[in-house]
Amino acid sequence: MHSAPRHNRVVRVELRAVPGCPNLDAARDLLRACLGEAGLSEEFVERIGDYPSPSVLVDGVDVTGADPDGAACCVLRLPTRSEILAALRR
Repeated sequence: MHSAPRHNRVVRVELRAVPGCPNLDAARDLLRACLGEAGLSEEFVERIGDYPSPSVLVDGVDVTGADPDGAACCVLRLPTRSEILAALRR
């Protein structure tokens, strides 16, 4: 996984989506903006497959508190800027 250094530790960030997810571009843009705002590298791992979609994981934990290994489905409530930033700053 791609990582970003932060305060002497590594932060692992993933964006997961099902193939053809209509919200992937918006989630990708939001995640990049949040990484920049948090002072981290704007690089992350993007996985396309059978995942709740789209979902953002920081150090393996879904930023919304959802099950990161849940069934492939369209997520009705996308991760928010505040959820992503809070997870990145933990």
